[in-house]
Amino acid sequence: MTVKDDNKFLNVAAGFFLTGFIIFALKELSTILIPFVLALIISFVFLPFFAWLKSKRVPQPVAIVIILIIIIIIANIASVFIVASVDTFSSNFTVYEEKFLKMVNSLIVSLNLSSQEIQKLSDSLKISNLLKEGSITSFIAGFLTGFLSIFGDFLLILLYIIFILSELGSIRERIKYAFHAKRAERISETMDSIFKDVRTYISGKTIISLILGTLSGFVLWIFGVDFYFIWGFFIFITHYIPNIGAVFGITLPSILMFLQFDTVFTPILVTVILIALDNVIGNILEPKILGDRLNLSPLLLLLSLFAGEYVWGIVGMVLSVPIVSMLKIVFMNFKSTRPMGIMMSYKPSVIGKEIFKI
Repeated sequence: MTVKDDNKFLNVAAGFFLTGFIIFALKELSTILIPFVLALIISFVFLPFFAWLKSKRVPQPVAIVIILIIIIIIANIASVFIVASVDTFSSNFTVYEEKFLKMVNSLIVSLNLSSQEIQKLSDSLKISNLLKEGSITSFIAGFLTGFLSIFGDFLLILLYIIFILSELGSIRERIKYAFHAKRAERISETMDSIFKDVRTYISGKTIISLILGTLSGFVLWIFGVDFYFIWGFFIFITHYIPNIGAVFGITLPSILMFLQFDTVFTPILVTVILIALDNVIGNILEPKILGDRLNLSPLLLLLSLFAGEYVWGIVGMVLSVPIVSMLKIVFMNFKSTRPMGIMMSYKPSVIGKEIFKI
């Protein structure tokens, strides 16, 4: 084996070791990193408002306090509604279980099968276990309460937000004094570009998801769908996950609508409206606001979802896509890491536009 081969082997081994160490560190430090990532996302959401307050000559400490008060109010209102909705959902789900089993039994009877064939079909499909023991209830309640558990670290998140907003508010001045004029200007321009792109993506994605979740919840409320607040919040959260999120966000309420209503017309109509809303907002409004920032490889998105779930659970699945998107934005702003950003992309025509803009 040559020296060159030895170096290749060492580089590959070092790469695997580093990857394993990063995954281990992310998993072990989840109690610190999850609140930090959430605080970072929340800070970027409120950064335009923070900048506006400062432009109106509001002192930076006062501006931070105003933002913290708004966050506390929103978080408390949301947590009260979510807790009440999850409790109601869990306690009333047995009604849906009974309706589902009746529908299945009536369908089996209509097939005119023998008793042995019915038994074989029931055993093979394990129909009685599909909704029993809270399978769906546990999934949905676990998904929502997974986010509620974040409020256990709420003070830590608020502390992170204070420091992040303070850092972002003074970083340009520190760069100015830390480097000579030309280099400071070049660094400031790069940092401004990164902050602008990340801020646009995070705030835009959050606003779009909030609009979709609110409109979806409103539609469900108009048609008298049970637990419309849960489904609206569920659609809001899952919209952070491109493509796959819409499947979960719409499929689950649609299934339960078929169990709630005695007619198939209402569930079909509401499902069509939800799909139309998701397509209009996701395929028309979102690209106009976010541009090409979501030009990510589908395989990368899928792997990031699996990695996020493995490292940080359900919360990690939702956070994985914003994290990968932010990493791509950072990579595309530096020549040395731009090849990595390009490999993370999907559409070649869009990649050319991204490079041209930099």
